[in-house]
Formats: sequence, C-alpha cells, structure tokens
Amino acid sequence: MAIDSRLIPADFTPVPSLDHAPKIIVSSTLPDDVEVVGFAVGSDGKVPSALGTTFDALNRAGFAGTPGQTLVLPRTEGPVFIAVGVGSDPAQTATSLRDAAAAFARAAARYSALALDLGEAFALEPSVVGQMVTEGTLLARYRFTELKPTTTDIPLASLTIVSEPGTIEQVTAGAATGEVTSRAANLARDLANNPPGHLTATRMGTVGLDIADDYGLKVEVFDKKQLIELGCGGLLGVNAGSAEEPRMIKMVYTPEGTPTSHVALVGKGIMYDAGGISLKPSDSMHLLMKMDMAGAAAIMGAMTALKALGVTSKVSAWLMCTDNMPSGTAMGLGDVLTMRGGKTVEIKNTDAEGRLVMADALVLATEEHPDAIVDVATLTGSALQTLGTRVAAVFGNDQALVDQAIAASQATDEPIWQLPLEHRYRPQLNSAYADMSNMGGPFNVAITAALFLNEFVDGIPWAHLDIAGTMQSDTDDSWRTAGATGFATRLLIELLTNFTPTK
Repeated sequence: MAIDSRLIPADFTPVPSLDHAPKIIVSSTLPDDVEVVGFAVGSDGKVPSALGTTFDALNRAGFAGTPGQTLVLPRTEGPVFIAVGVGSDPAQTATSLRDAAAAFARAAARYSALALDLGEAFALEPSVVGQMVTEGTLLARYRFTELKPTTTDIPLASLTIVSEPGTIEQVTAGAATGEVTSRAANLARDLANNPPGHLTATRMGTVGLDIADDYGLKVEVFDKKQLIELGCGGLLGVNAGSAEEPRMIKMVYTPEGTPTSHVALVGKGIMYDAGGISLKPSDSMHLLMKMDMAGAAAIMGAMTALKALGVTSKVSAWLMCTDNMPSGTAMGLGDVLTMRGGKTVEIKNTDAEGRLVMADALVLATEEHPDAIVDVATLTGSALQTLGTRVAAVFGNDQALVDQAIAASQATDEPIWQLPLEHRYRPQLNSAYADMSNMGGPFNVAITAALFLNEFVDGIPWAHLDIAGTMQSDTDDSWRTAGATGFATRLLIELLTNFTPTK
C-alpha cells in the first residue's frame, strides 16, 4: 500500500487511547492535589469570599466580570486562584457557561489538576451546569499531539466541579453527559487532524471496527470489490485516480427494546481532496483538505455517544471514504458515472466529488426506508463564502426536520443557518449526455450542490449540513481549539437524542 513508503510507525494509531481521559469529579470540597481553582465572578460586583479580594481590587487590575474574562491571582502557597467572568444574571445561558468554563480552562493551561467553583453565580439546572462546565473544559483543553513527541502542552488530568451537597447527584449526571459528548467531539477532531498519509480510507475503516464493541455498534467495512458489487459508481469514480482503495463504513446503533424511529446518517469522507484532474491551487485551503472527511468524522464521533446517552432511535450511518487524486487513471471531465440505483451523472468538475460519493450512500439509506436522513459534508466553498467560519449551512426538504436540526445547533452552540433549496436552479444540473451533471453554474454553488443531493433521497425527510466553513478554526476560540473543530458532532448527538419523526 502507498502508506508503506511514508515511514509511518507500525504502532501508530489515529486515535489516542481513552485510558488517558481526564477524571471528572463533583464534590462539595476541593481535593488536596488541585493546582488551580477558578471562581465565578459576575459583572454585578459579587465576589466569592474564598477568592480573598474585592471587586474594586479586581476592577483596578482590569477585570470587570464580563463573560469569558479571566484574571490569574498569584499566591505564595496553595493552588493558584483565577477569577472567571460570568456576566450578569439576565445574560447567563448554558452557552455562556460553556464559554466561561472554556476561558478558565485556557487560563489554566499550565496546570493539569483543575477545579471550578461557580458558587451561586449561575441559576441554571444543576445537570446543565455539570454538562456545560465539563464540555467547555474538555473541549478547550483538547490538543492533537500524537505527532509532536516534543510537545510542551500539559494534558488535563482532572477537573473538579465544586457543587453544593444537595446538587451533587444532578451535577454528576450532567458531567457524565458532558464527558460523553466531549469525547465524541474530540474523536472527530482526532480523525480530522490526522495527516492524509496516516489516516487513509482503509485506516478509517479499521478505526470504525476498533471502536464498535466499546460503543455498542455494529460496523461493516466494504472494500473495493464489494463496492463494485453494490454499484457505488460515485465512490468508485472519485477513487479512480488513487493508489489507495476506497472504503464504505456502515455503522448501526440499535437501542434496547423497540426503536422509536430510524434515522440514517451520511458522511462525506474524502480523506484528502487534491481536486482530481480539476487540481486545486497550492494554497492554504489545499493544505486543509486533509479535513475534507470532517463530515464522516463527526458522524463517527456522534455514533460513539448513542448507547451511553440511551438514544431510543435506531441510527444507521454510511461513511464514504476515499481520497480524490489526479493520475493517469483518474476520472476526467466529460466522464459519466452510474450511481447506486442507476442514475447517471456527467462529470463537469472532478473537484465536485463529495456529492458523488454521498449520492451512493443516500440511495443505500433510502433502501432501508428510514424516518429521516441527515447528511454532513464539507461540501462547498460557497458555504464558507456565504456564512464564514462560525456558521454552517443547512438545507432540507422537510421543514420540521430542519427545525429540529436548528434547535440542536442552538443547544450545542454549533450554529447553522437555513439556505433555500431553490428548485428554480435545478436546470443548471441538466446534462445532454446523462441524467444530470455534478456541477451547476458559477454562482449559488451550495444550493445547486444541495439540489444534486436532493435527487437521491427519494422524498424521505432529509436535512443536509454543509460544514465547509466550520470544519476548522485558525485560532483557539472559546471551546474551539485551533485545528479541526469536530463541528456537528454534538449537534448530531442532540438531534438524535431528541428526534421526533416528522411524518
């Protein structure tokens, strides 16, 4: 295989061992080994007495208690104290608490044993407090250091959430949920941060098989021969220029008892997108194309959370994995592919490849007659140009399903914005030589890409998330660590946890 020439260590694993996960403690007292303690300080001037200072003194040092603001207070002995701004009561939300915990975690980056004491600063449900503090801390302290043996980053060993005795049980339950959702998002980050030579489609399949038993999943990995038998012409066509075989990873979660519904997930897994014959320019965006599988990574991460959270829907996922490379065997402009189900597609741009691999999976999903289909893909630069790096696009053929996705995005602070599935643009996908082409005009590309996918869902309620803009962050930003963000992982978990069939 091609990876043999890249000097990848034989024992390299794309995903760090979960044995090193931080320990989360909920207690009414501080443990003896804590190195740093954060105290919530509101902008109303109330300061916990344990902090040993006044609001005026903090104010003189430039601290006003605004959300996400932090101030380290040196001490001659004992743990370091950090004032953590949480704003005023009316403006406090679950999202602002997650952000405050993330700000604290970053301010305490030099320490491994952390504690956060919110006191009475947040009037939220204790379970919400536990989840938000855990998510904010674990997501903010994430680092991908597997390929940095000389890293100076200090891993987080423990987090203690200081809670009133009467709320410990509820906070603990919320913290347990936060551990599950954060672990899922950080798995997605690990996968997307891996270099393309280390995490090939084949190795992605191996990861799926490796995690199956731990998370109550049934996983099947389909090789090239099986994909030919299935008629997955989209995935095979994109893979034609590659030295690496493609893989389709099917993951199935089945709850105990009778499922309340069945949701299908489809993820774009382009392990590296050179653009094929329509070669991308050598720029910063090309460098990020190792993350063109972030949709598949988000789904794989989300699947690990379903059993632990007791999701009652059956969930089936198809992850379509290959790289898109130029070579003498690569598909060319003008080629016609036959997709699963028989529809033919003329290739007008080999860099519009994500929709091709996903079309096969969408057809496979429809054949199981689920109640809904949700796909996640780093699909178009148009979504990035339209909504930037903090908001993803959502399209759909069923408004009730789209509304559920938007509600999930608001709960998880993974914002999405609905764009129109405008069928008046559908003629742009017409072809003189096939049922349709894979590319429309130079404008409204995110919309025509969504219209292309809509051709393969057979009228089943469907939502499409285009996360091209949100797949990575250039800098540390609240809970978003520089690099892959794991965007849509927690959104999917929230959506699946609360999913209600729309028809």
